[in-house]
Amino acid sequence: MKQNKPITELCTHNLTDLYYRDANLVEELLGKKTFTEVMFQQITGRAPAASDLRIVDAVMITLMEHGFTPSAIAARLVYMSAPENLQGAVASGLLAVGSSFVGTMENCAKLLHEIMNDPNGPEAAAERIASSHRARRASMPGFGHHLHKPDDPRAIKLLEIADGLPDIKGEHVAALRTLARAVDAAAGRHITINATGAIAALLGEIGIPWQVMRGFAVISRAAGLVSHIAEEQKHPSGRYIWDLVDHDIPYVGKGEGLNKQSTGGES
Repeated sequence: MKQNKPITELCTHNLTDLYYRDANLVEELLGKKTFTEVMFQQITGRAPAASDLRIVDAVMITLMEHGFTPSAIAARLVYMSAPENLQGAVASGLLAVGSSFVGTMENCAKLLHEIMNDPNGPEAAAERIASSHRARRASMPGFGHHLHKPDDPRAIKLLEIADGLPDIKGEHVAALRTLARAVDAAAGRHITINATGAIAALLGEIGIPWQVMRGFAVISRAAGLVSHIAEEQKHPSGRYIWDLVDHDIPYVGKGEGLNKQSTGGES
């Protein structure tokens, strides 16, 4: 069976011009559009409205920096081992953008899509989802935080931004709030909506498919990891992290009790 020939709509060039989609890079983009505008159009295929840019900028700023998280620690340790390879250090940190940290908006967005499209209505769908997760003792994507209680201030602000945009329908935000009520009822106490839960709703409001949402976290976190590498160059912490782990995690094998030297032996 003959397969259709692949196509691309993203970029083309000739001897004198280069185009991002249908826009001339030199004449229409450089010096005239922001990075966020061009990024949005490249990903979605449509020119961004003011509300799109407001939401994307808020999301990107929220996700960029979270301190010494697994992704930042990985980037710093890899940079310590291979300082000639900045991009490798950043790439190692990006591998940690997943279903447990940073990338959880993807799974939350899938639940919001399910709630919005359930034939029995959003309330019934949210109750079913919350009860199922509770019975399985499974974590609810987009909910809960080990530091921010009773509410995540980032989520509150993000939802306020969406509420203040007149051309946002609010269907995804409403689905998130419906799920929040069901989660609280199932738990018998208040469970905070975290930042990635709010981000799932906001990106859904501007038409970003859940299959692409984690990509926004990757783009944003890449900038944050570059800042960690820049700081690592000035104030190195990789060796300290290595020594801390080496000293604080005990060995319990046959050699236990031997006089242990620091692993600083590798150079």
